[in-house]
Amino acid sequence: MLDIDVLWDLGALGTQDQATQGNYTYLYTFSEQSHWQLRLLILGSYSGLMEQTLSRTSAVHKSSIAQNNLAHFNRTNWPPWRHPHLAFFMNVTRLQRILDRASSKRITVIGDLMLDEFVWGKVGRISPEAPVPVVEVTSESFYPGGAANVARNLREFVDHVAVIGLLGKDRSGQQLRELLAEQKIDVSDAVENETFRTIVKTRIIARHQQVVRVDREQPAGPSAAQMKQVVAAVRKSLSRTDAIIFEDYGKGFLMTEVVSQIARDAREKGKLVAADPNPRHSVDWRGVTVVTPNRAEAFLAAGIPWRDPDEAPAQDVELKRAGEALLKKWETKYVLITLGEHGMMLFQQEGPPHYIPTKARQVFDVSGAGDTAIALFTLGLACEATPVEAAEIANHGSAVVVSKLGTATVTRDELIASFKNDAKR
Repeated sequence: MLDIDVLWDLGALGTQDQATQGNYTYLYTFSEQSHWQLRLLILGSYSGLMEQTLSRTSAVHKSSIAQNNLAHFNRTNWPPWRHPHLAFFMNVTRLQRILDRASSKRITVIGDLMLDEFVWGKVGRISPEAPVPVVEVTSESFYPGGAANVARNLREFVDHVAVIGLLGKDRSGQQLRELLAEQKIDVSDAVENETFRTIVKTRIIARHQQVVRVDREQPAGPSAAQMKQVVAAVRKSLSRTDAIIFEDYGKGFLMTEVVSQIARDAREKGKLVAADPNPRHSVDWRGVTVVTPNRAEAFLAAGIPWRDPDEAPAQDVELKRAGEALLKKWETKYVLITLGEHGMMLFQQEGPPHYIPTKARQVFDVSGAGDTAIALFTLGLACEATPVEAAEIANHGSAVVVSKLGTATVTRDELIASFKNDAKR
């Protein structure tokens, strides 16, 4: 049972209640209505815009409460200025309660495995051979990438994470195995191919900016025997698994046949299944629990011509059309569309669309932000968070990650700090 209070702006109903007029502040009113306990609060108002309602209740954000718009209910029998609004407040105590459930979860990530290489350097001159900068290399670093980065993000919170994908029997494949082993991520069911070259993405960074990216890859899928091996491995551990995440970078490992079999088995056992799709790679995602495309991927998958947004996401008609179309196309409970610097939009089979503004204050590197989003949204749902709560957690986590250079993750302490900092604004 969630600790939830619905707190109403009584004065806006025309009662002229003294609690919200004159002598008493909103802080007093909401504290009194919630019996002076800061929990998960829902603030409702029949007057003004959401922004006005939130600005008048800034005092309520003390004690580490975070905010954002939960819903806007339109009724044709209400004039425009009398539409009720709900604001969502999740305090840190509630967040910690959700995260406390995480360590015991078991999550399997299936998808395209990559090795992310970062070459760090400095630029002091332009090449005499061509109008390009000369980067003097100072250091190199390597991180698990692709589906392996999703697993790495989960490992910050979860004790048991397994990752399944295709690796080559080469130096890069061995290096990726070693990196995953160092972080105690189970890679025992990954399949190997002697002719496959492990995917490596090399980013050259100078002055905190990416100069160029070099991709070494040969998209290829598993053999029929290897597909059977993957399905058998997942089935063997499914009873002990809480969630499965498909991470598709369009490199060929994920195929409809494998996805459908695993998703069907997982649904039959009541397991959570999430997918981060690549619309340029034809995979049927019908029946998974949640799909998390970015805006461009969502429009492509929904068959809607791309255009740059002219309005805020909450008023973006084409975005809403794409989200609703994908709910039907993929027959999924949730579609979480990531919007880069604009935040996220959650679409649900039951309930209105929910816009989550970005929490990012600094953006240094967007590498892997989508991996963080699907990892934390899925983890939140697995830990019994509501879809809106899970999206909030994913949004805060992504904001932390893009403030770092390199393929990064977010820790529990960083996530909690993000909520606390947001409450102070």
